[in-house]
Amino acid sequence: MASLLVTGGAGFIGSCFLRQWIEHEPDAVVNLDKLTYAGNLGSLLSIQDNARYTFCRGDIGNPEVTRELLETHQPRAIVNFAAESHVDRSIDGPMDFVMTNVAGTVRLLDVAREYWAGLNENGKQTFRFLHVSTDEVYGSLDSTGKFTEQSPYAPNSPYSASKAASDHFVRAYHHTFGLPTLITNCSNNYGPFQFPEKLIPLVILNALDNKPLPVYGDGQQVRDWLFVEDHCHAIGRVLDRGRPGETYNIGGNCERTNLEVVEHICDLIDQLRPDLPGGSRRQLIQFVSDRPGHDRRYAIDASKMSQELGWQPEFQFEQSLELTVRWYLENREWIEGVTSGNYQRQRLGLG
Repeated sequence: MASLLVTGGAGFIGSCFLRQWIEHEPDAVVNLDKLTYAGNLGSLLSIQDNARYTFCRGDIGNPEVTRELLETHQPRAIVNFAAESHVDRSIDGPMDFVMTNVAGTVRLLDVAREYWAGLNENGKQTFRFLHVSTDEVYGSLDSTGKFTEQSPYAPNSPYSASKAASDHFVRAYHHTFGLPTLITNCSNNYGPFQFPEKLIPLVILNALDNKPLPVYGDGQQVRDWLFVEDHCHAIGRVLDRGRPGETYNIGGNCERTNLEVVEHICDLIDQLRPDLPGGSRRQLIQFVSDRPGHDRRYAIDASKMSQELGWQPEFQFEQSLELTVRWYLENREWIEGVTSGNYQRQRLGLG
């Protein structure tokens, strides 16, 4: 049976990809995840007993672990989601981002190159190394224009700088060694199972608990919002049809200011939970000091995805945001496991 090696599959986007893949594709999948704070096996309960799913706890920075997985499972592709991804955390501690996003990716590339070199000719032709990245590597836009695959890199945070560095290494391994790599740069994701430090789940949970809803600066930072299910479908399309050595930008064609997103969530919760005390959730909005180096606007031109690979987002923002809010309303057990830290105790064997 053909298989994929998916790294970082217990994270928000990686777990969505795995759930989709098991449901719709015949290949087996091996999930390699270090299970840092953002890795949650509770997001994979629906597939954990599937015969085509295997979990291995390990670090992409450990060549022995990845080499053994490659030799044992002989995957036709590696899909690399493994990354530290929260900008605020990168400001507080950049070195963790360097070690995982840069050094970890390079070590994974080295083992992948060794594995690829040992394949037969057909295996070499069909093997792919797909690296999942972010639009933040391109920096900040003015009020017009969109990021294309030709946009120059201009990262402004330690997080985006580390992802930019990893992108460059992936590109270099293709051009220097011939490794058949693919890079995807996506816009802001949202959806079920997202860790509560991110804007949308943070606002939903704070609003439900009648806590302040912090908005950086004036709230007019613009992001291109992409539903995670659309993103994972796009990754599958790139994996199957993308041209080695190419980069593909994945966006939702949905620009909204942070304040607009927060206000929309407030209105949805007012509608779905009219029993909550305190009146309109909008009254909880509080503007706080802006993040250092906060990029003003991101926007993705995903026309290459559309024209070359026939992909475009299927979910409308209003529809999928309501779906997301409803999921958080209906899945308090998962949420309480995250907010209480129980999911971490379970992964450590403490409960």
